[in-house]
Amino acid sequence: MQQIDMSSDEFLEQMEKTKKFTDKVNKQFGWVYNPNEDVNEGVTMGLARHKILYGKRFCPCYMVLEEDGKHVSADNRVCPCPQAIEKEVPEDGKCHCGIFCTPEYAATHDQ
Repeated sequence: MQQIDMSSDEFLEQMEKTKKFTDKVNKQFGWVYNPNEDVNEGVTMGLARHKILYGKRFCPCYMVLEEDGKHVSADNRVCPCPQAIEKEVPEDGKCHCGIFCTPEYAATHDQ
């Protein structure tokens, strides 16, 4: 597994871009962040890492595989994934990774 220096300028810059990306996703879908900041930080770090390594914000909760010389995510999990948009957030109140939630979910699962 390729290592990334989490204190490098490249990683810190990508973290900032990923935070803006997740802000945009929340705004677009009317979602909010998980009230648990540790979840949000971990997922954001994973998304930033995958963007650096693979060029896409693959869901950090799923394996990234190489098929025919291309990187793909198990179960087609590129953030925000179709599963989160169509099923997980509407039905469960949050996506599988937990970063994106409905306002109702966040209000009842306050940390």
